[in-house]
Amino acid sequence: MTRLKTKIFFIALLTVQMCFAQISDNLMLYRKDFKHISGQNTVSVTSYEKNGLHLVYAGGEGDLDVFSLNNEGKLTPISKHELYKQKGPSRGMVADKINGTDFLFVANKYGNVIETFKILDNGSLERVSLVEDTEQTFLAVAITLQVIHMKKASYLFIGGLEKKPGLSSFKIEDNGKLTHVQSMKDDEKIHTDGIIGMFTHTIKGKTYLYTGGFQDNGVSSFRVFENGTFKNINNIDDNNTDRYLTGAYPVTGVTLGGNKYVVVGHRHHKYYDPKANFIKKKDFVYHGDGVSVFKINHKGALIPHFVLKDNEKTKLQGQTRIEIVSTYNNEAVLAVGTRDDASIQLLKLNQEGVLSPINYLETGFSIYYGLRSHKIGSDNFLIAGSDQFNFGNLVTYKIAPKIDRENKVIKHIVHLKYKDEATKTQVDQAVKAFVSLKNEIPSVKKFEWGENDSTEGHTKGLTHTFVITFKDENAREQYLFHKAHLELLKKYAPFFDDAVVMDYWTEE
Repeated sequence: MTRLKTKIFFIALLTVQMCFAQISDNLMLYRKDFKHISGQNTVSVTSYEKNGLHLVYAGGEGDLDVFSLNNEGKLTPISKHELYKQKGPSRGMVADKINGTDFLFVANKYGNVIETFKILDNGSLERVSLVEDTEQTFLAVAITLQVIHMKKASYLFIGGLEKKPGLSSFKIEDNGKLTHVQSMKDDEKIHTDGIIGMFTHTIKGKTYLYTGGFQDNGVSSFRVFENGTFKNINNIDDNNTDRYLTGAYPVTGVTLGGNKYVVVGHRHHKYYDPKANFIKKKDFVYHGDGVSVFKINHKGALIPHFVLKDNEKTKLQGQTRIEIVSTYNNEAVLAVGTRDDASIQLLKLNQEGVLSPINYLETGFSIYYGLRSHKIGSDNFLIAGSDQFNFGNLVTYKIAPKIDRENKVIKHIVHLKYKDEATKTQVDQAVKAFVSLKNEIPSVKKFEWGENDSTEGHTKGLTHTFVITFKDENAREQYLFHKAHLELLKKYAPFFDDAVVMDYWTEE
């Protein structure tokens, strides 16, 4: 390469790097679709690509729903499947290819089993294996799964909660069945009491697994061997100075600039009802919310590195899921789902292991575990659900540069036509319920409505118009997924014959 070509190449590379840095500092979430699920709630979400088909699996109480996802973020239902004993929820789910066959592994939390499904060509499922808990394993209240591929075999690591805490390893056979390899019972040293998050790193050909301990407030690292056995490397406890691990919950990781990091969030025990007697260790101290970053040394051990503390400009209270959205130019974009802030917070992690906030969207619903990042082409999407009973929706978002909407508001316009058989009393009750939303949902800035008075003949039979003003996307999401709005639709939608809904931005 000539000096001139070399110079041009590096200038172009620098330009791309600068552009990405500017974009990653100003990303935002934009809702693209939402679809009803067969169950009452969505506890866990995962995704998978099979032969160019992008698939989404949403698990809640009793049922597992399958959707396809297109490049615009639109969801299309494919099938639904009943969980073992109609229990659930399908708390931990992971899809992977084992010797040429695609499988979905499901941790059926209250069924106390691990279910293996073969993923068929259209994305639907066929159960091929069921592994129940025994005295030798720790599958009771199973909630987290991690597939680890070694040179000659693949293994499923399983973590549980409450009854029999510990970590288990199973060999995944070619037909999807699981063969027990090793189980390690939780003790006072390791953090495996309530493994709600796991992640793996490979260092110089050696594989390491990292777990969070929800009940014992810490994180642990393990060396995984070729035969699927494992041993503890080191353990990090919570403290009240430089890490936030009380109720350690989501665990993920990333490699940047040659540095390997593990990122850990938490849903602090203060967010749980003390009367429920769920939290085992009662002597915790609430010292705020934050996301902790650990650097991994050459021996696979966790080293405390950095903490991003929650403040008035972030939404990090009650973190339940952290997803790596993208990595580029030694920077990573992360999405943090929160149960108590009912939001998705976007963060940036640089190669020095420092986290910084980007933007957040207040979703209007709590995220319990159901958040998944999925890429189609060059576009990044998030799929989210809620543990709220009767929420009944799966929602998709596209992550894109933030649009400048300073001094603008959203006008949300709903045109309705009621069924001919709906009585005047029923219509009046539906209208009254719609109007009352302005008093029940704080995010409504302005509300007006009226009956059609046009004589031009182009109303298409629509008779009532409602115009709701929101100050921003956060307010609109809070309205759309508010309990009062969802209950209104459930009660009065049977009286609707047709509807047209349009939103637009305008000067305030």
